[in-house]
Amino acid sequence: MDLKDIISISGKSGLFSVVGKSKNNVIVESITDKKRFPIFNSNKISALSDISIYTYDEEILLSDIYRKIFESNDGKKTILHTEDISKLRKKLEEFVPNYDKEQVYNSDIKKLFQWYNILHDTKKLKLKKAESVKGEEKVVKKDKKPKKVSTKQKPKITSNQVTKKVVRTQKKSG
Repeated sequence: MDLKDIISISGKSGLFSVVGKSKNNVIVESITDKKRFPIFNSNKISALSDISIYTYDEEILLSDIYRKIFESNDGKKTILHTEDISKLRKKLEEFVPNYDKEQVYNSDIKKLFQWYNILHDTKKLKLKKAESVKGEEKVVKKDKKPKKVSTKQKPKITSNQVTKKVVRTQKKSG
C-alpha cells in the first residue's frame, strides 16, 4: 500500500494529505471533503506510512495490514468502525493473529478500520508492485542495453609524485 503524504492530525477526525509546506506551517487538505487549512508546529501529526501495530514478535506496518485487508476483501470495504469492539478485535486477529492485546487499544483498532474505509471510499488504496516484479523488469532492461566499457586508462602515479605530496604536507603542518 502506498500511504505516502497521508497524515492523521490529533484532535481532528479523518485523514489529510499534505498539499504544501511553508516556514511556520503545513497546508493540508481533507481527503474526504477537500477542505484546505494550515496546521502548525503545536499540532501532533502522524504519517500513516510510519504507523505500525505492536505484536509479540515485531511491529507490523499499517500498510502491510491494509494490504492483507484489501486482498482478503477483494478490494472492497471492510467492517465498519462503529461495530462492537469484540467483532473488531476478531476481525483484526484474522489479519494480525499475534497482535499485542495489551498495547493495542480499542481506539487504535477503531481508527485502523475507519481509516481503511475512508481510504477505500476516496480511492487512495493503491497496491505497490511486488518487489519480484521490479527485479524482473530491471533484469530485462539490463539485457536490452549492454554496459559500455571505457577504453580510457587511468593516469599512473609515479613514486616521485607521491613523495612530493608527502613533503608538501609536512612543510605545512611543521
